Amino acid sequence: MPKQENTGDQQYKARSVALRLLARREHSRVELGLKLRQRQIEGDIIEQVLDEYEAEGWLDDRRFADVYARQRMDLGYGPIRIDAELQQRGVSSLPDCVSDMADHEWAEQAVRLRCKRFGGTDIRDDWDEKARQARYLTRRGFSAAHVERALDYVEPEEG
Repeated sequence: MPKQENTGDQQYKARSVALRLLARREHSRVELGLKLRQRQIEGDIIEQVLDEYEAEGWLDDRRFADVYARQRMDLGYGPIRIDAELQQRGVSSLPDCVSDMADHEWAEQAVRLRCKRFGGTDIRDDWDEKARQARYLTRRGFSAAHVERALDYVEPEEG
């Protein structure tokens, strides 16, 4: 018969696991709660520990969202994908680094990503290639307007 952990052991385990996870990288409250539940820790204890860590400033959804969004932007992801991934992690509001970027800046990022991945050649008459590149940019989280601008871009020829 498995030994039952008492409440004190569960609290200690929850605190130490949460702190260890937060030491590696930022987590959202939802992510951290899920990881603690996977370790068979009771829901009340999880909520208590998460509340304490938020009060201490060790757990902060806004800070997590900002760090996460910046990393994803650096990897070439667009605002739609970043927003969806944050929502999956329990963060409902976009961080300033995403919402403050103007639409033309996102379009420029889509252009840079297209040029890096496919080159900046003229594909306006090649519908199959245009569709392939559009699917790629859309999967990366760019809007239709951003994708259209990226596909219309042609790198100037060096001469």
